[in-house]
Amino acid sequence: MPPALKALFAQLAGCIVAATLVRSAPLGAGIWPLVAVQAISAAATGTVLRSARWWLPIHLGFVPLLVLAGRLDADPGWYLAAFGLLLAVYWTSFRTQVPLYPTNRATVAAVADLLPPGRRSRLLDLGSGTGSLLCPLARLRPDCRFRGIEAAPGPWLLSRLRARDQLNLRFERGDFFARSWSDFDVVYAFLSPVPMAKVWAKAREELRTGLLISNSFPVPGEAPERIVQVPDARATVLYIYRFGSTALQTE
Repeated sequence: MPPALKALFAQLAGCIVAATLVRSAPLGAGIWPLVAVQAISAAATGTVLRSARWWLPIHLGFVPLLVLAGRLDADPGWYLAAFGLLLAVYWTSFRTQVPLYPTNRATVAAVADLLPPGRRSRLLDLGSGTGSLLCPLARLRPDCRFRGIEAAPGPWLLSRLRARDQLNLRFERGDFFARSWSDFDVVYAFLSPVPMAKVWAKAREELRTGLLISNSFPVPGEAPERIVQVPDARATVLYIYRFGSTALQTE
């Protein structure tokens, strides 16, 4: 069952449990006992459905926050604006299960060290977000060519603005699985565990020679040729996979 459908089912189950208890047993005065039953039931249903752990606080807080929001007497335009902002930033994350992960400076330096010196590498960033990897990387390696593909309109627009003066960098909006990767010799992915098997299959098909660099999430069932430990606060790990005879930088 898709995660979004699990979430919907859990919330509906919580409402059904709460409505049933209202008819069969006293829950106390006011709306909050009813809200508490709904929230706990929704979280319990999500747990039974094996939803990811981070869904638990969402289920516990969803209806209580709705009730509180209804009592704020705020202009509906604020809610519409908040929805529009979240939609612009996260877009189809509920379907792809790939949130917005910015790449930090230490990781940018580590990726730069993996690009062969004196060679005009062509790097593709899958889900390039706000350009946190490619904008500084394009300045570090002006001899190389970089392209990012991002689906969410908000991060894509911000990345375009950041890169407006960088001639060796281009950002596109769209689905990176729908684009060919055959023009690149390095593919970088900072996604989630969910799409990595599909990323591997496409890379094997389209990268005759090249590198697949995955930030934090290894390809299931495949041993990387090299693992790079990034000296940053979150202990970032880069998993390096090689296709063909492309040379890797050595420490």
